[in-house]
Amino acid sequence: MLKLSDGAQAHFRRLVAQQGIDGLGVRMQAVNPGTSKADCRLEFCEAADLAGDEWALACEGFTLFVDAASIAFLDGAEIDYQTDAAGGQLTVRAPKLKGGPPAPGASLAERVRYLLDSEINPQIAAHGGRVSLEEVSTDNVVVLRFGGGCHGCGMADVTLKQGIERTLRSHLPEIREVRDATDHAKGNNPYYRGHHGKSAVR
Repeated sequence: MLKLSDGAQAHFRRLVAQQGIDGLGVRMQAVNPGTSKADCRLEFCEAADLAGDEWALACEGFTLFVDAASIAFLDGAEIDYQTDAAGGQLTVRAPKLKGGPPAPGASLAERVRYLLDSEINPQIAAHGGRVSLEEVSTDNVVVLRFGGGCHGCGMADVTLKQGIERTLRSHLPEIREVRDATDHAKGNNPYYRGHHGKSAVR
């Protein structure tokens, strides 16, 4: 399931030994799995910190515990540690961490969330913004909420209609309309306050 190189095991073994705590292990957890923000968290753990349903990999000098909810996303992951003149570098390669396209038959909401995470949010992140799914109505109207630099931005409607809606409907033609549920009057740090400009998503 998960592979720890000899270098990674030696690195963790050294770190665990430095703590001087009997029975100390290393816990691995997927953070924001299945999204573009997915990452891995590695931390020390004692027996009292564990839920009891973790997957355990016994190594010489320590045990690596994988959080139960993270197992599917960390399947096939490889952890390595390489030393060089500047010190060392720990790398984690987890091909399933960010998930993949929704399975055939997935709900419209799941497919919209995937497109928001994989295509749309990475683009508007350049403007400090983000957009999340609020709801999908029974007649396939998608309602979104803007945040960050897009909250209160003077170009939010252009981004919604010319960028986001166009992208979503090109992939999901069953979408009838895309609406904005954001109260832009309350935006504290909008990316753009004026009335002219270009959409963040083209």
